Amino acid sequence: MASTDPFRDFDRLASALFDTRRGPRRMPMDLYRDGDHYVLTADLPGVDPGSVDIDVDGQLLTIRAERTLASGEGVKWITREREAATFVRQLNLGQGIDTDRISASYSNGVLSVMIPVSERAKPRRIEVSTEAGDATIRAHESDAPQPIEQ
Repeated sequence: MASTDPFRDFDRLASALFDTRRGPRRMPMDLYRDGDHYVLTADLPGVDPGSVDIDVDGQLLTIRAERTLASGEGVKWITREREAATFVRQLNLGQGIDTDRISASYSNGVLSVMIPVSERAKPRRIEVSTEAGDATIRAHESDAPQPIEQ
């Protein structure tokens, strides 16, 4: 026998009436660096891959996606908690990103975006020579601080 919970029903009604999230939803995401590229993964359950739109304008990466729900003729809903929604996420990429080689894939409700680091932003060695032809000093450019020997 099914019972009703008036508090749960009231909470659901209040959420429906006062929900301020009627605009685009933010998608949960992870971002990490793996070698010479960044990897962004975002949860987009129930989203049709054809609705996913990724664009780069300057250094701004924008991801848009839409989830639509089918509604059959003559269907009488018992409960409907999943909503149709538009998801939007914007990231400022900053300098040092190769925006021409960004790629993306979608599998099992997860969007993966590969963001490569540009060649000029990668650590590199710089040779320093002396006037007297002494031994060449080698400098190494790196993101991490290096210990200094004394």
